[in-house]
Amino acid sequence: MKRTLKFIFGLYCLLPFALSFLLVIPLYFFIFTFSGPKKAPHRAHRVSRAWAAFLLKAFYIRLRIQNKSLLDPDQVYVFIGNHRSFLDVPAYALSCPHTFRFLSKAELAQIPLLGYVIKNLYITVKRSDKYDRHKSIEKMLASLQEGISVFLAPEGTRNSSEKPLLDFKDGAFRLAIASGLPLAVLVLHHTDRLLSPGRPLEVSPGTLYGEWLAPFETKDYDEKSLGLLKEKVRQEMEQVILRGPQSGHP
Repeated sequence: MKRTLKFIFGLYCLLPFALSFLLVIPLYFFIFTFSGPKKAPHRAHRVSRAWAAFLLKAFYIRLRIQNKSLLDPDQVYVFIGNHRSFLDVPAYALSCPHTFRFLSKAELAQIPLLGYVIKNLYITVKRSDKYDRHKSIEKMLASLQEGISVFLAPEGTRNSSEKPLLDFKDGAFRLAIASGLPLAVLVLHHTDRLLSPGRPLEVSPGTLYGEWLAPFETKDYDEKSLGLLKEKVRQEMEQVILRGPQSGHP
């Protein structure tokens, strides 16, 4: 019965998503067409944040993020976060005011209309193509040099297993080391409880929790010590996931 109610609520959630999607697409098109390359990413990111806020409110989902003060508003970061469900994406967008570009799998760019947004707003990568993975690193480095942060899921895909985290890929850590920029780590709690990773139409209202870890400096690491940085970040993230939201969470 519980799954049936979640499915019915998920069908309701399709309505505000579809209607708002049809409204924001023209905004993105206007921004990408008439804004210059320097202004477009920032304006599009503000639209994304407003859209994310609307969706969570329409889905009766509250977002509580802790430790935002650990982030320097003027710093460019390589952002990473755990990935359990589609709710992570609006949660990422609302968790900090920094303009950033997501790294997205190339297949999503083939979706009608949404693909247009992804190709213009995100950096895409074909994971099975070694050359394309290399090009995506170059594009992310260019974004960082432009002053626009990037956001990656180090697990590489949504985690639908019982494990706290999947094995990490090297990309985010190689990018942070190559750029010399800090890694800012967001841990989200309960996104999989409110939206099932394997059944995306089963949605529940409720509260999502997240917290930022103290940023990891990367200037003392190189390609040889990449594994040490990756393991250090993974251990801290896993500890926070297993501990769960703090009792004093706002």
